[in-house]
Amino acid sequence: MSVIPANTRPLDGPSPRLKAPAGATDCHVHLYLPEYEAQPGGPGIAELATVEDLKRYQRWMGLERVVVTQSNAYQFDNAALLAALDQMDDAAARGVAVVTPDSDARTLEAWHAKGVRGARIMNLGGGAVPVARMHEIEPLTRPLGWHLMVQFNGRELDDHLDSLKRLEGDFIIDHLGKFMPPVAPDDARVDAIVRLLDNGNAWFKVCAGYESSQTGAPEYADVGAVAKRVIAHAPERILWGSNWPHVGVPRAQYPDDPEQLDVLLDWATDAQRQKILVDNPATLYGF
Repeated sequence: MSVIPANTRPLDGPSPRLKAPAGATDCHVHLYLPEYEAQPGGPGIAELATVEDLKRYQRWMGLERVVVTQSNAYQFDNAALLAALDQMDDAAARGVAVVTPDSDARTLEAWHAKGVRGARIMNLGGGAVPVARMHEIEPLTRPLGWHLMVQFNGRELDDHLDSLKRLEGDFIIDHLGKFMPPVAPDDARVDAIVRLLDNGNAWFKVCAGYESSQTGAPEYADVGAVAKRVIAHAPERILWGSNWPHVGVPRAQYPDDPEQLDVLLDWATDAQRQKILVDNPATLYGF
């Protein structure tokens, strides 16, 4: 078994300008624990991101609750995710796992007891379960009240729109729609996202603007324009995530952590931030 280096990412520093409200939730982080190796088909693991690292990061950001998303590095092996949930306060942590069409009900019920509340669907490089298979996954997860966390290049939304409309349970359009490159807020595909939110079972996650923005930090103005439109339209359907520890970009492009939270000062009002950071995650994840 290879030895994965310890975390070297910053875990403290100047506080965010945004003082997070009580119960604030980070709806998208990844963890990399000792003794759990990357699996075939996924990216490697450059360094650890442990539960203790996450707790330090949360204290720095002023966050109280968290949703741990299965990393692409682990592919179909959810062991590290489940081990992490075992180490965390079950009143303040939830998980999103990779579910396959072969996952049996007893296994999913056991995961539910540990805090898993969603299944990851990803149509980008390294994703374990693509959009084409999500209708095989939903009948397994819907009885437990789980959602699907769906990520794809938003420019390909038209290819997936009919499948998304046919989902009966909750689903998240992840990473600001992940338009690569970004589109204007009046783009027809953003119109389609707004209509999906109006159906009542879709959510939109404001997360990792640095991965797709071409205008860059600290405002991320291009992806921010889409975020502002969607937030203004349906603040009760919006979630926020940091995407910590930001493994999707080279270390030289590592983003400023407080900036990932502070964008909400520009993108949302006080009342909207309360919904995005506290009320909406509590509804979807059962906090």
